[in-house]
Amino acid sequence: MSTSADPELAARDLDARRAWAARELELQDGVASRAQLTWGGYTPNDIRRAIRRREMQAVHRGVYVTHTGPLTWRQRAWAAVLYAEPAALCGPSVLEPQRTTDADGPIHVAIDHTRRLVPPNGVVIHRVVCLSRQIFAGTRPPRLKLEDNALLLARDAASQIEVIGLLTDTIGRRGVTTNAVRTALTRHPRLPRRAFIRDLLTDAEAGTCSVLEHGYLTRVERAHGLPTANRQSRRLTPTGMEFRDVEYETYGLVVELDGRLNHDSWSAQGRDADRDLDDLALGGRSTARLRWHQVFDTSCRTAARIARVLKAQGWRGDPVTCGKDCDLPTWES
Repeated sequence: MSTSADPELAARDLDARRAWAARELELQDGVASRAQLTWGGYTPNDIRRAIRRREMQAVHRGVYVTHTGPLTWRQRAWAAVLYAEPAALCGPSVLEPQRTTDADGPIHVAIDHTRRLVPPNGVVIHRVVCLSRQIFAGTRPPRLKLEDNALLLARDAASQIEVIGLLTDTIGRRGVTTNAVRTALTRHPRLPRRAFIRDLLTDAEAGTCSVLEHGYLTRVERAHGLPTANRQSRRLTPTGMEFRDVEYETYGLVVELDGRLNHDSWSAQGRDADRDLDDLALGGRSTARLRWHQVFDTSCRTAARIARVLKAQGWRGDPVTCGKDCDLPTWES
């Protein structure tokens, strides 16, 4: 029997639809699309009436929220996803801001690369390949998997150190593993620096630092005319055989390279390594521990600090600039 022929059945159907719409509005922080409201039994006249009565306001074309005041970050996120659906939060919007000062920026959403969509004010659209394979199931609002999101950001990264920072900020967060990032790489076959990222993951999985070691050799030591060090030299210690990453044996300096990709340690690594280098120059400790930041981001300043230590230990040379943009400090003879 059709609902139009049975008023009681039609009323029950409308009640069920309205109940469904109410649940969706609750789950979506009071935000809904026109399609959802229509399925929930709202007619165009109902929506216009709610807007006139200030019970509802339009956020974007075809997207509404059930109040007329300022929107929260989550409401803005829901509105952006519903405007662009099928879509998912991505980029800096993949995680909810922890500070209110970060909550006013645009909402970034990903859509499939086959679509074209003009973004409304306050929304940034990213077109990605095979969006459905990158969405983290069960999240509300929908969002990209963290590993896919890191690779999306890496696509537009300005430098290798930015790529390293993105991976470090992702691996270990909410259970993301190096293997998850490696799997995500298969979904991004045209990603710039793909081989570099693959090598970083191999290092992280094997517990080695070959990418970091090569960076130190080419960006710090050779580029700035530092003396040639021994690599992977063996030393027998009371606790067993040790391998030293870089050793300037004549000058009593060992450089250890810490290539951990770990979100919890990333923010403090650069600051602590800079402090260790300054302590070496002043106090003469024999081991310097360098991280990604010192090798890839501040290689010239790192070379200057290493040179100070070497000169304090008897090196009679001087470092050289690596090019016209080198920020190696001025040296006194």
